[in-house]
Amino acid sequence: MNRLAKIPFLPVLIGLFSVVFVTATAATFQMGNTLEALGPPPIPEDNLQSVDENGMPLLDDPKVELGKMLFFENRLSGDASISCADCHSDDFGFSDGQDLCRAYQAAGNWRNCPTVVNAAYKDDLFWDGRAPRLEDQAKGAATSVVEGHGDTGMMEERLALIPDYVDRFKTVFGTDLPQEEDIWKAIAAFERTIVQIDTPFDQFMIGNLGAMTDDAKAGMALFMGKAACIQCHMGPLLSDQQFHNIGVPDNELFATDPLTQVTFRFQQIMNEVPEDIREKVKTDLGLYLQTKDPEDMGKFRTPSLRYLKYSAPYMHNGAFFTLEEVVDFYNDGAGEDQFEALGGVKTRSELVRPLNLSDDEKRQLVAFLESTSGKEIKVDQPVLPPYADLN
Repeated sequence: MNRLAKIPFLPVLIGLFSVVFVTATAATFQMGNTLEALGPPPIPEDNLQSVDENGMPLLDDPKVELGKMLFFENRLSGDASISCADCHSDDFGFSDGQDLCRAYQAAGNWRNCPTVVNAAYKDDLFWDGRAPRLEDQAKGAATSVVEGHGDTGMMEERLALIPDYVDRFKTVFGTDLPQEEDIWKAIAAFERTIVQIDTPFDQFMIGNLGAMTDDAKAGMALFMGKAACIQCHMGPLLSDQQFHNIGVPDNELFATDPLTQVTFRFQQIMNEVPEDIREKVKTDLGLYLQTKDPEDMGKFRTPSLRYLKYSAPYMHNGAFFTLEEVVDFYNDGAGEDQFEALGGVKTRSELVRPLNLSDDEKRQLVAFLESTSGKEIKVDQPVLPPYADLN
């Protein structure tokens, strides 16, 4: 089964939304955009793992079990103090519950932690899309000076001194000692088990018409019509996986925290941002940090709208702590373009506009957004093995 297999609209859906299609104009949203249920995640050919008869990854796969341990393993970080799970905790929707993600000591982070849930389906990882797949994301986070600050050589040496890991890497990958590239493969295999395809929305889309509340159904009609969310949030992930500038307001911590400013400016130098831009910029440049194209200033990857109930705060900088705040932001026409004067190009999306939603309509839209979350996902923390006894 294709992981993003299109689920055609049921006849009842066509009837339910007929008023939407009649009243919406071509400028409101692309008529070809649809909402779809989610299937099994893709498994790359160079990092295979066991799946059940429906294509869902199995938790008892030795590679997944190893990846789970490494996900919780703080000895991958520079000073052995932080693990993937510290910033992607199941207590906070596999994020960290903060507006700005935790940073490595003596550094500051200026972006929100994206949830790991359903990351297996995404074409690009991180807010600026710099990692094309989970394996790259795992390495990028663990070795970033802002996040894990780990050294890959030191990681291998530490793991080689832990007999249980040596045995597990040999069983899974056939190597005598742990190899750096296999660390990311194992973590990615575990992360491909952290998916959610059984939500009220998914049930509704495959024919269980009672799975969503009346408010959620009304919110879905608004999502596709008057609110026009489907312009950017479509398909099974409820994301076009593209990059847009919608004028999200700055997080005040970005400008006031010295460590954050120092780290941000250091990253600009490392990313070879031109000096004239570095001297003027006062906010996150987004995709521009990767492309150096002025048309990409302030653009961030469209987030998936799944698992929102558990993964607040929202936006690339955690600017909003509730879905109600997010809906109000869009209802007011989103924010201003902060980059036209800086790069000489207007980058704010022309798709965002005031929505003129009533209080009831905003409540219904929130109800629909909540329907894309199922039961909270919980993961038991593994017992991590000790170093070898050198006595």
